[in-house]
Amino acid sequence: MKQLYLTAAAMLLAVCPLLAQSKPTAFVNARIIPIAGPEIEQGILLVQDGKIRAVGDARSVKLSADVEQIDVAGKTIMPGLIDSHSHIGGGSGADGSAPIQPDVRILDGINARASSIQRAQSGGITTVNVMPGSGHLDSGQTLYLKLRDNAVKIDDLLIMLPDGRYAGGIKFANGTNSIRPGGGTFPGTRAKSAALVREQFIKAQEYRDKIKKAGTDITKLPARDLAMEALVEVLDGKRTVHFHTHRHDDILTALRLQKEFGFGIVLHHVSEAWKVADEIAKSKAPSSIIMIDSPGGKLETVDVSFSNGMALEKAGALVGFHTDDSITDSRWFLRSAGLAVRAGMSREKALYGMTMANAIILDLQNRVGSLEAGKDADFVVLSGDPLSVYTHVLQTWVEGRKVFDRADPKDYLIAVGGLGATDDSDGAHIDCFDGDIGGNE
Repeated sequence: MKQLYLTAAAMLLAVCPLLAQSKPTAFVNARIIPIAGPEIEQGILLVQDGKIRAVGDARSVKLSADVEQIDVAGKTIMPGLIDSHSHIGGGSGADGSAPIQPDVRILDGINARASSIQRAQSGGITTVNVMPGSGHLDSGQTLYLKLRDNAVKIDDLLIMLPDGRYAGGIKFANGTNSIRPGGGTFPGTRAKSAALVREQFIKAQEYRDKIKKAGTDITKLPARDLAMEALVEVLDGKRTVHFHTHRHDDILTALRLQKEFGFGIVLHHVSEAWKVADEIAKSKAPSSIIMIDSPGGKLETVDVSFSNGMALEKAGALVGFHTDDSITDSRWFLRSAGLAVRAGMSREKALYGMTMANAIILDLQNRVGSLEAGKDADFVVLSGDPLSVYTHVLQTWVEGRKVFDRADPKDYLIAVGGLGATDDSDGAHIDCFDGDIGGNE
């Protein structure tokens, strides 16, 4: 009888959120930063069934009698933040057996119940690209996640694509982290690093050609190769390469490889982007940059500059931001935009970089990144201006459901830290490196 009661209660709890979100809800009197247009004073955000139904002011958005109204006067609402490079969930990718492992899936290594996911929610993050580390030329497949609440398994966080695949890219790297001394299968030099990547893409081209030539004759198909399948997805534009790179020469090497094989690329970190901003813009490659207020860690980042955002914006390149959590704590992600603006980036492009630019980087711009009718109801309620050091994330909503509320003591503890804030042992990601030797993001 007790088990029957518990089962019924669990079913009721599962159904209640669905019933609640079916009722239209309007957040009224807020200052709204839609990203897709001018800021709206005393705006209205209307959501229903996990989607945004309307955004505007009292003149453009008419509310019917059945709409539940939530007064958020004095508060600011903006789209949910998108982190284009994170390591929340405690997952690791490739091991030390080979420098290139495209068959490895971070999907198989993420703890969906990790407290680091809740920490990201408390920072206003609603969508995230979870990556394996950078200790390999290719450390495996990344995963784009929606930070929905109460996940019990990784499937609960997946973003599904129209063709039935789950959304994600693939992680590549060059420079210090992926160069390992002592010989063996790892490259040892920058030139050898690029050579090994070329070899694998040529093998993938040959693998694809064999499949095409076989046609419907299964007897002529090559033996299935999961690593080659992943690289063929890259060559066919179905999987974006997220390329960890710091020095200006490494950045240009990554762009050289992209041009040679024609794959989609996002440049990550790009510590010396300011040295080659025009070349990056000319290539049309987006950049995902990190703002670290205490730089250091390795020589290849010695020339990192807060002006990277400004330089890339001036050159006309698409710029997003990332945490590389826990290099930058997800709870302080908004600070990245503030630091970039302080160094000369425009307010408009800095906020765009936290939202819409990252949506484009993840090819999710039709679903997230701005407050527009028809998009997912992912948004953040702030106590003040997003660039103010005094502003707190008050609430985070994903697909019309509240996943963080600073007024809730449990959520408050996650937001500010302290005894009991971490209830799992997923471990802190301290060096963006999967493997058996150290390195820094």
